[in-house]
Amino acid sequence: MLQIASSQSPVGSIVFACVALTILSIVVLLILRRYLPLRTTPAYLLVPVFFGLWLPASIVLLVPIDLASNASPDDEAIRGIWLPDRALLVAWRISYWLTFALTWFIFPIFAEYSDAGYREPKDRLIYSLHQNAQYYALVLGSGILGLVYFFIAYEPSFTSVKGLIMALAYCWGLVLAIYLMGHGLVAIPRNLIRNASASWRLRRLQSRAPKLYESMEDAILNLEDLEFQVSELSKRKTGSARDFQDWIEELSDMCGIPETRPRSVIPRENDGRIVPTVITEKYLADLTRQLVRAKHAKSRYVDEWDRLLYAASRTQAILDSSASRKLDFGGASPSSSMLERLTILTPYTRYLLHRQIIPYLRIFFGAFLGLASICITWSELVKGAFPSLSVIRFTVVHHWTGDSGRVGFAGQLIAAFWILYMCAAALHTVTEVKVWRGRALVRRNTAHESAFWYAGQVAKLSVPLSYNFITFLSPKIYTKTVFYNLLGQYVNLTPLGNWFNNLFPILVLLPVLATLFGLYGKVKRLFGFGVDIVDDEEDENSGGYGTGSWREGRVLIERELNGTSISRRLEEAASRTASGRAQPILTVPSARAEGSRTPFATSPSQRTLPARSTATRGRPTAPALSEPEDDNFFTSLGHRFKNTIDTMDTPKWIQDIGDGFKKPKWMGGDDSEASGSGSTGPGDSDIRRWFGGDGRIRL
Repeated sequence: MLQIASSQSPVGSIVFACVALTILSIVVLLILRRYLPLRTTPAYLLVPVFFGLWLPASIVLLVPIDLASNASPDDEAIRGIWLPDRALLVAWRISYWLTFALTWFIFPIFAEYSDAGYREPKDRLIYSLHQNAQYYALVLGSGILGLVYFFIAYEPSFTSVKGLIMALAYCWGLVLAIYLMGHGLVAIPRNLIRNASASWRLRRLQSRAPKLYESMEDAILNLEDLEFQVSELSKRKTGSARDFQDWIEELSDMCGIPETRPRSVIPRENDGRIVPTVITEKYLADLTRQLVRAKHAKSRYVDEWDRLLYAASRTQAILDSSASRKLDFGGASPSSSMLERLTILTPYTRYLLHRQIIPYLRIFFGAFLGLASICITWSELVKGAFPSLSVIRFTVVHHWTGDSGRVGFAGQLIAAFWILYMCAAALHTVTEVKVWRGRALVRRNTAHESAFWYAGQVAKLSVPLSYNFITFLSPKIYTKTVFYNLLGQYVNLTPLGNWFNNLFPILVLLPVLATLFGLYGKVKRLFGFGVDIVDDEEDENSGGYGTGSWREGRVLIERELNGTSISRRLEEAASRTASGRAQPILTVPSARAEGSRTPFATSPSQRTLPARSTATRGRPTAPALSEPEDDNFFTSLGHRFKNTIDTMDTPKWIQDIGDGFKKPKWMGGDDSEASGSGSTGPGDSDIRRWFGGDGRIRL
């Protein structure tokens, strides 16, 4: 293939490019199949999302081809895969402008369209346009300011307007890309190196378990509240409800309350969700939207919880295999793929693979990607002031002819690796960022609005990162590319754009340092911020008192795997009730029966959920174990001081301060009672004694 590509005819390169695009199409389809059910997903979702992933992947392929296509005719021997300038120009125009349209117009409109909640397409489209009106107003306002600057600096023309639009879109995408990439450049190699230790991996899973379990329970309770509201709404047969009877029946079918669970499990209290007297179309649309979001939120957290249990059980099996040197994960789950069900390795070879080979491979790749992250960060810092010190330019350009260099096939492969790693670092952060509406990628059940949003982020970040990569090279190389003639000349058209392109990437150092030293968790603990921006592992593993520790997570995981959790017992009881059997009586103690009790290493909840029937899923508490906590010197010293102060007796002079003051008789103040207050019951000082009686309330 290399000999064909090095000939004067570009036929071999065209064949190579077509095969590569076909492979990319298959990979994109497999990704869509992993997160979306292809058979039931509507076409208005599949087609835009497919192109939203395929076009950025083709840009990663076009950049190395564009770099190698600049070789002069006498450099045919060192050329890699190349295409004629006309073919490159057509490919770049199609890729760039389709990506631009998807990012700024198609994805935002379709995302709100799929999340509208209305039944008719016209109403959903009107709702989508109304929701995006504020977004487009902000974009148009910033564009007008930039247009005034362009008209002052240059003559008004169509070229200046087009250049302004392309430059503003690039600058906004670069701002997001630099921050997201900076976080991912540290997170990816660090996770690989840390996951090499099975004990640390299990500890991290146990630390995540309490928070994830609580989120799953909240999502389940929220869905049950909405289903109860739908069940109350379905009882309306007269009045304004008759006009929307079909819509209400669709909501009832969506909930499936009579079929999926008995009425005894549904909460009896509406929890503040009162069905209005007059049913309107807007109310039903809001209810439909909330119900769809709640169902996807429950699916998300249940899927994450199942994957956490699966990973914890496998990691525990790996740790337990050290003594016997035999590793057996047991039977495959019903949702496992065909490759996971194949049994090729013996228990001993599986032990060698997971205990001896995979950990060292993770350390090797973690160190390699860490070195790559250092090279990218260094190249971002020096490309504006000292471009000749960039490390990436020497890894891509291997052939120098005079003052200019040429990119061969090996340089094309290395360039594709750099772009892929930069995009992977940014997209890795996108999956960790705490985004609005609880967007998440769920296996085979991703919400339509989430699919549009994530596809939009991929399309938005690909072009700025690709152009930012070619600026690492010598200007004598990238200024001759078609990509630069399409986009770069408009970015560098004004001094402001040139300075922004050269100096702003230096700020990649901020997210790199913030992630490297765990500044997110430190700032949150210092200022008391209640909103997390990203999942900071330093904050997760802090092990501070008053938060769900890894011990509580270990208890939760063991109870779920052994089938002894309260939620499992309630689900089994509900299934037996649905099948017609007698329901056993499960006594679940109330959280306020004997006062407020705080489990070991956990903090009392700030929210008081209303009292429910057996649908209330209690959160198991971790018993106080005798195993010592893994604390440092200062934490242990603080605990010793706290225990010493707590066990000190109150001085007598402090106890006698209140003896000189007497309470009035209407508050129960009497000399005899004061002298015998040590033997009185708790009802004597209760506020109910102010109004007479013995402190009891008769219902």
